[in-house]
Amino acid sequence: QVQLVESGGGLVQAGDSLRLSCAASGRTFPNYAMGWFRQAPGKEREFVAALSSFGGRTSYADSMKGRFTISRDNAKNTVYLQMNSLNPEDTAVYYCAATRTYSSITSRNGDDYDYWGQGTQVTVSS
Repeated sequence: QVQLVESGGGLVQAGDSLRLSCAASGRTFPNYAMGWFRQAPGKEREFVAALSSFGGRTSYADSMKGRFTISRDNAKNTVYLQMNSLNPEDTAVYYCAATRTYSSITSRNGDDYDYWGQGTQVTVSS
């Protein structure tokens, strides 16, 4: 069982940066692949970025590539999402997720993830 708690969201202006954090419980955190997803009002959940177990592989949605960076600190049981050059279209609730079943890949499918955090709101004003 893994519990995930996101933090770092907030209200920023277009062009600003934010770093989201996702703290995970459990001593087996390094064995999990981690993902970030987001959901804007009235829209479906959207893949943002993923990181395989032990950080060997990363994957990004096309619209985030070059602006967002996913990373992990296994000593702190934490995964991060650094978001730069934010724009109003990035406004959403951001969720982190964990999977052990697909730990060696960077799945873009939310159904592959077993554990989810409660989400953190990111609002970007123009």
